[in-house]
Amino acid sequence: MSVNQSSISEKFRQALDSAKSYAEVWSIVKATVEFAISKRRGSMMLFLDDLPLQLGAYYPVGTNNIVLNRALVDVVESKITAKPTVNALIYNLLLHEYLHALGEMSEVEVRRQVVAVAKKSFGEEHEATVLARKSVWVLLKDLPLGSQFSGPKGVMEIVKDFEKPERYIV
Repeated sequence: MSVNQSSISEKFRQALDSAKSYAEVWSIVKATVEFAISKRRGSMMLFLDDLPLQLGAYYPVGTNNIVLNRALVDVVESKITAKPTVNALIYNLLLHEYLHALGEMSEVEVRRQVVAVAKKSFGEEHEATVLARKSVWVLLKDLPLGSQFSGPKGVMEIVKDFEKPERYIV
């Protein structure tokens, strides 16, 4: 890894580890995709919904929407207090769906690209790369997922200020 590559990776690692909102994680997703595979897309929206825990997020094809499983994030946050770990989970879920939004529909290829983008952007040992390689589901393996997480389904909500407009059309 070159000095410049190492410096860029360190900036990405620091930004993700300290991110405080979905919008901050999202900006890192977009920056790492552009850095790693030179692709980008704007005008995405994020919705939070209580989905079955087996589903992390989804991209409704042909839209500019990503729906993230609020219940899954809540379960992980309730059991894992390390913010960098929660951010790595959210990063991986959003990255996966963003790659679908960029036109890649193959699950196998998207999973391969998630690992490649994370590795190039954060380095081999960062938690985002480890989760990409192993799967975000490793975070759930030791969690007791009983009835405590099967509460009433909340209303789907839109995340305000998720993506800042890049330019205005007058």
